[in-house]
Amino acid sequence: MIADLDESIRELLKAEMPIKNGEIDIAFDQPKREWSARLSKPTINLFLYDIRENPTLRHHEWERLTNNGGNGDIAHLKRSPYRVDCAYIITAWAADPEDEHRLLSRCLMSLFRNPVLPKEILAGSLVHQPFEIQAFLAQNDKLRNPAELWSAMDNEMRPSVPYVITIALDPWTAVSGPVVKTLILKPGQSPYRRYNRRIEGDHADATMTFIGGTVRKKSGDGEPIPGIDVAVKGTGRVARTDFEGQFVLGSLPEGEYTLMAWMLDGKVKESEIEVPSNGKNYDVLV
Repeated sequence: MIADLDESIRELLKAEMPIKNGEIDIAFDQPKREWSARLSKPTINLFLYDIRENPTLRHHEWERLTNNGGNGDIAHLKRSPYRVDCAYIITAWAADPEDEHRLLSRCLMSLFRNPVLPKEILAGSLVHQPFEIQAFLAQNDKLRNPAELWSAMDNEMRPSVPYVITIALDPWTAVSGPVVKTLILKPGQSPYRRYNRRIEGDHADATMTFIGGTVRKKSGDGEPIPGIDVAVKGTGRVARTDFEGQFVLGSLPEGEYTLMAWMLDGKVKESEIEVPSNGKNYDVLV
């Protein structure tokens, strides 16, 4: 993926500067003294000197994937990807300092115009990134002591610009399983507390149930309908179906209820349900 990022930056600079007939090289080498001594024409170099997770964008939770198969009884879940900052140092190399400054200016103008990498220049795996690829150029909190970097590379110090691009790295695979239609909560006491009820007093345990279902079209292939308001009559429990037509309602004591669904045309679809359902689902067909 990082190699695809290099190629995407190369394509961006070639398109924006523009670079014709190979008059300027774009390299990603470590700018050590031996490398710079071998250059034969003007070169823009982007050296990737640091890679680390972006803690501000850290969001490690389970995400529900779109069910393209249309089977509402199967759920597909996957952990959210890591967000990683790839930090480059940009330098320009030419025989004359004025040419270097001119080349560096053209490069900066091109990158400043693109705080988000355009989709048309993305290469390989970057085409399927789940987020926009944001770039931060010449930020003052990056590369605070460039002299140390140049000293480590055993080369003379020169104008250098930090360039940080945030990409998503997804090491996870999706997990599939049946959708939970009924969740029953049974508050209770530990065995020790039950043994000592004669001291603390006895309390009735209330069982509460959460239910879930899908609103689908009765005709055709049973396509799910998003944006439908669903309620349990007389309880104040209301929910709206998500992009897969699914809803969750609760908490409800055991018993018989009327499930109501408001259609987009204003009509109300009612169906009788039992909580818990004893194997039946809470889907609504309209």
